[in-house]
Amino acid sequence: MNKAMLVGRLTRDPELRYTGTNTAVTSFSIAINRTFTNQAGEREADFINVVVWRKAAENVKKYVFKGSLVGVEGRVQSRSYEAKDGTKRYITEVVADNVQFLESKSQSGAVSNNANNNTSNNNNNNNNNNNNNNSSAEAPKTTDVSGDPFADFGSDIEINDDDLPF
Repeated sequence: MNKAMLVGRLTRDPELRYTGTNTAVTSFSIAINRTFTNQAGEREADFINVVVWRKAAENVKKYVFKGSLVGVEGRVQSRSYEAKDGTKRYITEVVADNVQFLESKSQSGAVSNNANNNTSNNNNNNNNNNNNNNSSAEAPKTTDVSGDPFADFGSDIEINDDDLPF
């Protein structure tokens, strides 16, 4: 049985590419904290490379970024290739069947803000500009004290199949 289930934070923004047959493939790596400390009393982490294909690859690129907490389910794969200098290189990675986004955009934004202030500030500025330019196209912000984020949307919510990450 070859089954991997991992939970960790992205160490870099996902990289989306397309194959010659126009199939989407995204690669990223996650840091997974070890449950124990080393002799110096410090926590260590493992860094695992992950590859995800097709629609899931596009969704990962669209919705997660450096610092996001994700759950990955898949299989471990080893492969090799010949480098430009003629040496044989080996790669071990997880080929993901399923990637779960484990925190809201605002939570992962706070993590990213701590890790990389400039990127988050640029994204926030872009979002603010988009909000100002498209204010009539967007749903109104809720002020409902019950915490229901859909209180001001009314009874009909249209969801397109392309909007779903699965």
